[in-house]
Amino acid sequence: MPPVDSTIQQLRDLPRSELAEEIESLVIEKFRTVLLMEESEDLPLDISYFDLGLTSLRLTEIRQSLEQILDLSINVNVLFNEPTIAHLVDHLTQAIQES
Repeated sequence: MPPVDSTIQQLRDLPRSELAEEIESLVIEKFRTVLLMEESEDLPLDISYFDLGLTSLRLTEIRQSLEQILDLSINVNVLFNEPTIAHLVDHLTQAIQES
């Protein structure tokens, strides 16, 4: 795995649409792993992840993992106020562009 610095710099250099795609892939991978989903299973991006069976503890694990990979802090309110993968991807994309 490449160092965090090089990964985050590569992400920052991407155009917004490509950045959003990369972030979405990363987030989906994390959620699928925690939810014990196969790659072939559909993971809705606009349904509350709590409705998909995610617990607060598992969400905290995802948050910590994403913070480490992306080298940024994710506000807990972002995760709980609009708990969808689509919202999280939008938030992370914007946060990386602004960093």
